[in-house]
Amino acid sequence: METFFTLNRYLHIAAGITGFFVAPVALVVRKGGPAHRRWGLVFFWAMVVAGATAIAGSQHIHSTFLLLTAIFSLYMAGFGYRSLFLKQLAWDARVAAFDWAVAGVGLLAFLGTVAYAVLSKNIAVGVFGALGAGTAFRQLRGYANAGHWTKNQWLLNHISGFLASYIAAVSAFSVTSLHHFLPGHYEIPFPFNFLWPTVLGVPLIMWWHRRVRGNKLPTAH
Repeated sequence: METFFTLNRYLHIAAGITGFFVAPVALVVRKGGPAHRRWGLVFFWAMVVAGATAIAGSQHIHSTFLLLTAIFSLYMAGFGYRSLFLKQLAWDARVAAFDWAVAGVGLLAFLGTVAYAVLSKNIAVGVFGALGAGTAFRQLRGYANAGHWTKNQWLLNHISGFLASYIAAVSAFSVTSLHHFLPGHYEIPFPFNFLWPTVLGVPLIMWWHRRVRGNKLPTAH
């Protein structure tokens, strides 16, 4: 069994490193082009593998933090990827039962995360739980309003999901490994080591949203 967890750890590290370096590439290349689609897909699967292995690893080291962060990252990656297939909700009111179910389960899971954060007085986990619950709630509200979406709503969801997943991955790296790369192995105190990627990442998401709403986003022809 120990061999399994060792291999799981190496796979997690490899997937995390891949996602860490691929995400910026997908952001800077022309949106909608073959390079964007290719690197975006690599990032998605890297986050799926990193999240799945983190969940498995959290059971071994008994880390609730790792478990909840992995769930958040996986959900957001799935949210961002699934949005690519929901463009028709701008004119079609039919929402698949699968999408309703995922958003509903996500809302319950993140509300549970918030409850855990309150009981354990863990503000960092509470922030991710609140962000996840807000996302799932907006999904459900959006599905209820299917057929009346703006034409770019799917793109806003795509950006939010993938960038939020990346923020979660960087946060986990910051908490568990960043001190190895800092002078003197300096450790950023908790909860700042967990929250600084969110502080930097949320304004980036908002900036991209403004670009999309202003029709200033370059796409491939």
